[in-house]
Amino acid sequence: MRRIFLVTGFFLLMVAPLFGQTPFYQNKTVQIRVGFAAGGAFDVWARVIAHYLGKYIPGHPTIVVQNMTGGGSMIAANYVYSVAKPDGLTLGVVSPAMYIDQIAGKKEVKFDWFKFGYIGSPEKTDRIFYIRADSGVKVLEDMRTISETPKCGSTGIGTAAYYFPRLLQDSFGLKLTMVPGYPGAADANLAIEKNEIQCWSGTIQAFFGSEPARTWSKTGFVRVLVQGGKKRDPRMANVPTLWELLDKHKVSDTMRRSAKLLALPDDMGRPLFGPPGMPMERLKMLREGFNKMMQDPDLIAEVKRKGLDLTPASGEELEAIIKEAGVPSADTIQKLRPLLEN
Repeated sequence: MRRIFLVTGFFLLMVAPLFGQTPFYQNKTVQIRVGFAAGGAFDVWARVIAHYLGKYIPGHPTIVVQNMTGGGSMIAANYVYSVAKPDGLTLGVVSPAMYIDQIAGKKEVKFDWFKFGYIGSPEKTDRIFYIRADSGVKVLEDMRTISETPKCGSTGIGTAAYYFPRLLQDSFGLKLTMVPGYPGAADANLAIEKNEIQCWSGTIQAFFGSEPARTWSKTGFVRVLVQGGKKRDPRMANVPTLWELLDKHKVSDTMRRSAKLLALPDDMGRPLFGPPGMPMERLKMLREGFNKMMQDPDLIAEVKRKGLDLTPASGEELEAIIKEAGVPSADTIQKLRPLLEN
């Protein structure tokens, strides 16, 4: 009898750990807080990720998207950093231009961009600046002498949609008036259709990957004046790059340094991240799941159908980009500040 008890006890000790290995994410729901309104490229990517990521995380959690607009995604960034529990159940997708807001010392910033738990980014982005074709502007330099000053929308002061036009304005002496406060690109594009604003700075990826810009690229409703990538995109081979124009007009080294710094968020793309302090094993699960998801044939096919670009970066690669960027010198920040203010 004693032998039976010993064998039974030994068996229970062996199998007990198995009952404790239920994956953390089993029967859980993960929220992705998106800093922009539905319909824009950040939102589209968040919903693609939400559809596929759970398949590659042990426990297969349900993943849902919640839009949290405001401040060019400042509200969502602050929420994930300061309010969300670091348990791996709340993630964020916001504009990486929030990094610029932090180094500029914006008082609204309640996060530290260097401390988020980065999971990955599905695509690298390249900035563009476009205007209604009926504005009379055919090349960027026309905005120096245009009779009626165009209004350019943005999601918030300090966001990429704000500082890229301001960089163009200061570098080339353009006439334009910034109109911040749009919840997202979809709202700004609707305002362009209504002629409430005339210009906008988005990304090549969103321009060819979401409506109505995808249709505009075919109909010529808007005209792209400049692109921020180092090389011209084949789909707009006749549009000069920012760097070509800086050379052409012999723009100062100060503005060139500002341009280089402001281009860094596009290298980060559309980062998916969690709060600081997440358990490392959960961050590792999310990173590994993200990397596997990026190779899913169904995801790749869907991305192609939507006209999106798949140029993923891992969480480790994002960390390396952020570390390399670091915190600019006080002098550089001081020279950059006028581009980030009204």
